[in-house]
Amino acid sequence: MPGRSLTSSVLEWPDRETVGQAARAWAAEEARRHPELVRLGIFGSWASGDWGVGSDLDLVAVVRGSDRPFHERARDWAYEKLPVPADLLVYTEAEWERLMAEGSRFARMLRERTRWIWPERPDGDAA
Repeated sequence: MPGRSLTSSVLEWPDRETVGQAARAWAAEEARRHPELVRLGIFGSWASGDWGVGSDLDLVAVVRGSDRPFHERARDWAYEKLPVPADLLVYTEAEWERLMAEGSRFARMLRERTRWIWPERPDGDAA
């Protein structure tokens, strides 16, 4: 979470590199905890570079399947360990495919602007 300088009352917000590194490490940790994870990405202001002080981290996970309702799935993920507040959307593969096929504005934004941070490819880049 944001830190306070010892000599100032001003909160310091983490930079994009710090958040990106923390998000990739968190994604790898969560992949160990959630073997059903297919891929995990960042979208929104942190992905596009438009973030600012107070920006939250928008995350999207695609999992093989789930018995839980959509609105309950994020409860199983430890995203409070991230350095900034985060929102997580967890879709099954079938839900993700339907969302992408429907072509809504939200689906187009996710398709075009999500930066996938897990799994990592052999060259060290995220998928």
